Amino acid sequence: MLVGVDFGPGSSFDPTLDELALLAESAGDQPVAKVTAKRRAPDAALFVGSGKADEIKSLVTLYQAHGVIFDQALSPAQQRNLERHLGVEVLDRTGLILEIFGARARSHEGKLQVELARLEYLSTRLVRRWSHLERQRGGVGHRGGPGETQIELDRRMIDQRIKSLKERLVKVKKQRNTQRRSRERTGTFRVSLVGYTNAGKSTLFNALTKAGTYAADQLFATLDTTTRQLFLSEAQRSVTLSDTVGFIRDLPHTLVESFEATLQEAAEADLLLHVVDAASPVLHEQIDEVLRVLDSIGAGALPQVLVFNKCDSLEAHQQPHHQRDVYELPSGRRCHRVFVSALKGQGLDTLRAVLAEAAVSGLGEEAITPTEVDPRFDRHNPLDSEVPPSAYPGFPTDTT
Repeated sequence: MLVGVDFGPGSSFDPTLDELALLAESAGDQPVAKVTAKRRAPDAALFVGSGKADEIKSLVTLYQAHGVIFDQALSPAQQRNLERHLGVEVLDRTGLILEIFGARARSHEGKLQVELARLEYLSTRLVRRWSHLERQRGGVGHRGGPGETQIELDRRMIDQRIKSLKERLVKVKKQRNTQRRSRERTGTFRVSLVGYTNAGKSTLFNALTKAGTYAADQLFATLDTTTRQLFLSEAQRSVTLSDTVGFIRDLPHTLVESFEATLQEAAEADLLLHVVDAASPVLHEQIDEVLRVLDSIGAGALPQVLVFNKCDSLEAHQQPHHQRDVYELPSGRRCHRVFVSALKGQGLDTLRAVLAEAAVSGLGEEAITPTEVDPRFDRHNPLDSEVPPSAYPGFPTDTT
């Protein structure tokens, strides 16, 4: 069962719950029903209130659901109360993403990062479900209070493990810094792929470098950072291209902190290739979310090129009129944009040319002229809006 709650303006609410359904499927679950609710504020005990909780319980029985997943973060008390009330396992969005990350991490560094995030998440959700493992009472004649309880043992073990993981990740971060300094000494131009999850970053990475990394039409298909050399014949030089973990709405803070060493690849790049799913109906919201995460890791001011991928999935009337134009970010800053299909190989030559320009002379905003904006994909126009051809730059006024 998938549950989403609308708390009014300012809250991140997806009425369709499509993204949550994709997350559930990525974790191996099969969504059987969706429930949405509207409240002014979360209920302190049951998050959705007792009435909606009873409705969810009846639907769980009707569909024989094995669990309930909430699209928002739940407090430990709310999660515990809901499990008791509904009689099935309850998971929130954060826990679901952590499960996916735990299943997908392959490298040693990735496993350390995911385990740290998972333990920090579980440390606030330890519940006293047993007492038979308590240490015996101390003192002569069994005087004195009870000994150390199992929950206290668990908490102490988790704290020790968290401390150990953080120390090991510090070493990993030092190793990455050493590798970066080595690339800086050789004057290597560093490019990092960033973007919303399932925007096609790994497919584009493979198309450019022939790296053969795992790519699939699912959320968080790859978590581990991969770096390859890319030779640009137009510039007669090589650049390093790094594929990083994808972002998503309400990405757990524990994951952002745990993946600091990985995300640092993006923060210290010379250029960001911001990959966007051009066929997504919420592409502008996804762009804004990626920009928000980039700001949080100190990469918001870096030069970037927007790569509108999956153009082969667009309808004929939605196809862009140019392979290259500019895009205005919410901050008012303008950046270059390229339309490609990494799967079909369309527009990759144009993208390589843009990378060559950046590697040789940079892509400053001063080089962008206002007439280069393509209104067909302007953030103020819906994707299916009909824009007359005369609105495009370079369109001849003499139609004879």
